[in-house]
Amino acid sequence: MSLSNAQSSRRFTCQSNHRGRKVVAGLFVLQSLSQFAPSGHAQEAPAGNVKPGGVIRYGHFQEPPCLFGGWVQQWYLQRQYSDNLVARSENGEIVPWLAESWTISDDKKVYTFEIKPNVKFTDGTPLDAQAIADNINGWLSNDPDLRNPTAAPYLSDSFESARAIAPLRLQIKLKVPFQPLLNVFAQSSQGILSPSALKRGLAVNCENPVGSGPFIVDKWRHGQEVTFRRNPDYNSAPATAKHQGPAYVDGISWKFLPDQTVRYGSLITGETDAIYDIPAVAWKDANSRFPVLRHLTGGTPLRLALYTARPPFDDVLVRKAFAYSTNRKAAVDTSFLGSLPFEGNGALSQSSPEYLHELGRSYAYDIRKANQLLDQAGWTERNPSGVRVKNGNPLIVRISYSNAFLKPDGEQALQVIQQQARAAGFDVRLQPTNPADFFAGKNLGPDDYEVVLLYWVAPGAEIFRISWKPDQNGESNRFNPSRYQDLTLWDVIQKAEQNFNGAERTDLYQQAERRIVDEAPVIGLTVLDVTLATKPNLKDVWLDRGSVGEPVFYDAHFDDKK
Repeated sequence: MSLSNAQSSRRFTCQSNHRGRKVVAGLFVLQSLSQFAPSGHAQEAPAGNVKPGGVIRYGHFQEPPCLFGGWVQQWYLQRQYSDNLVARSENGEIVPWLAESWTISDDKKVYTFEIKPNVKFTDGTPLDAQAIADNINGWLSNDPDLRNPTAAPYLSDSFESARAIAPLRLQIKLKVPFQPLLNVFAQSSQGILSPSALKRGLAVNCENPVGSGPFIVDKWRHGQEVTFRRNPDYNSAPATAKHQGPAYVDGISWKFLPDQTVRYGSLITGETDAIYDIPAVAWKDANSRFPVLRHLTGGTPLRLALYTARPPFDDVLVRKAFAYSTNRKAAVDTSFLGSLPFEGNGALSQSSPEYLHELGRSYAYDIRKANQLLDQAGWTERNPSGVRVKNGNPLIVRISYSNAFLKPDGEQALQVIQQQARAAGFDVRLQPTNPADFFAGKNLGPDDYEVVLLYWVAPGAEIFRISWKPDQNGESNRFNPSRYQDLTLWDVIQKAEQNFNGAERTDLYQQAERRIVDEAPVIGLTVLDVTLATKPNLKDVWLDRGSVGEPVFYDAHFDDKK
């Protein structure tokens, strides 16, 4: 099949049947650069100006502890070597990927997917309905080698079963409707991995995971790079891709360059072809020299989560006083030099469809109001250092953070906040923690902090399930560092999740959004963005804006060969 060099469109629909309604899986536009490449070991030269070959030298910031998992830095890597059941377009539509079509039953509890034929994992294992069912069931199991730290929190309350009802037909049954299900399946952390490879155990799979994607993990040189080589048999690109068939380039050298000056400098000197996370100080320069890509992720912004289960932040007046005592906009502007916006809405990222713009101005700096609220809360005394005291206890606030969640420029913002809050009588103490210790729980115990700096990425307000599910049946929600328990909020969130009417669902999520901001268990700081700068001769790199902005190198190619 070939497409002209003009834009061509193609509509994907599901077949209707007696068990469910007809579903339009997506409408998308492909900008054709070439003829669809056939599967096979010999990559044919594409039409037009696209030339195959070359290795992309990519400079990244953070190195994860495993090549897949629940942290967004792992999603970026997994996007290169695995495929998902479905994809999410830039405008939020769910479109085909491994599933060519699907139906949803009238009661919204049964999803039936028709799986693309003739797809294999790169170890030769067939990618059929059973392989996908094995993945999904593993995500929701108690097996630490298989359990998915992202999928399980979303699906554990609603999931009943996943099974192959035919070689290429997958059926998923839910106990209750869950409208964000397809959004969850579109996230890169839910990439489908070879069941045969997964049997090797987590340690082996962390080092050398096996998917069906356009690239194959070749080698991980810890502290240096992950090398990928092209999958010559790739035949399962998503509907959001710009071409079909194998990738154009021979591979990727995914280098870990944590120093932002070194990383940006490597692009200037020609040591890399693309780099992640343009430093604030270089933002204007990068935009004048290079093609720049940017995506503001959905889910939550980068925010301060206040521990509400004990003093001082068990009192909403103190939480609000802390928010008003800090000129967070000035802190963000000073630290990021205007390259990132202030975000006063701590509940939801501004790129999420349900975002309420008026909440983005919440808790603007007002030291007078902060002092009034603290007086009202009974923190009326001060010690000789100017720190407020109540019942003999000083108003100490420890902020735990790690550069796993904070760009290097952001530490200055916390230092500014530390200085500003003192005027209201807060004694703010910063607790920087290296990523390995942070993920191991250092400075994150129930008595270790009053504030922790975190984010959680997602397409939209479905993130509320992760952040605000209350503790139940003796099980603590470890994704809720605020420890904020609000059953009324949780009831609204569940109603939104089960509602398939778009306007009604948005209204419910926005009710929850307003309540979170008003109760202030989290305070907004800034957005989480994904930025890439590339050499001018590297074409068609893109950010997966339908998910969380993962760099996608599948369509990339060089316009000259050196």
